[in-house]
Amino acid sequence: MRIMKNPQFRRKLRSVFDVLHAHHGPQHWWPGETPFEIMVGAVLTQNTAWSNVEKAIGNLVARNKLDPAAIVAARKDHLASWLRPSGYFNIKATRLKNFCRWYLQAGGFNHLDRLGTGELRMALLGVNGIGRETADDILLYAFNRPVFVIDAYTRRLFERLGLYTGDDDYDAMRLAIEQALGPDVALFNEYHALIVRHAKDICRVRPRCAGCVLKRRCPSAQ
Repeated sequence: MRIMKNPQFRRKLRSVFDVLHAHHGPQHWWPGETPFEIMVGAVLTQNTAWSNVEKAIGNLVARNKLDPAAIVAARKDHLASWLRPSGYFNIKATRLKNFCRWYLQAGGFNHLDRLGTGELRMALLGVNGIGRETADDILLYAFNRPVFVIDAYTRRLFERLGLYTGDDDYDAMRLAIEQALGPDVALFNEYHALIVRHAKDICRVRPRCAGCVLKRRCPSAQ
């Protein structure tokens, strides 16, 4: 992937954020009452809508199982049935058990929070079933680290806006955006949430360009 690194890159990124923020307003994301709940949501949201994840987490809460030790101890078939609303529930039950086992062995939140961002990211990526997007969701939203999340919505929107071109190089895109905007947890949090909101409502696979507030600056809309 070749990131657009001209002198206007940072200005364009900030301008897109400002327009989206003015139009959609603050998103107050990620939904979750505790860092651990946010982590569970990040694992479960792979390949499904957030409304389905909320149902699965609701099942865990109703059974008093939204706890890493309880998830590790649960029978896999029981856990899979609780996670059924999130889809791919057998796979996600395995992944969630893997994550919770690692989480407990690593000493839990307080111990992990002492690690540097790079070290913590590498540790997360070492957990079977945790990919780069899920790791970065956890870093940004649960640990409040300045890591920009690159998901399908981000790639779609930024490609249409001409902010990057080429193939899907996750880390190159992430680092370019982080360097352009500077380490700002609150900005990264709000920006990613706004991208998700806009891509779901307007910049869909079949875009609704007529109602898009970014239309004037979007080469694809022309």
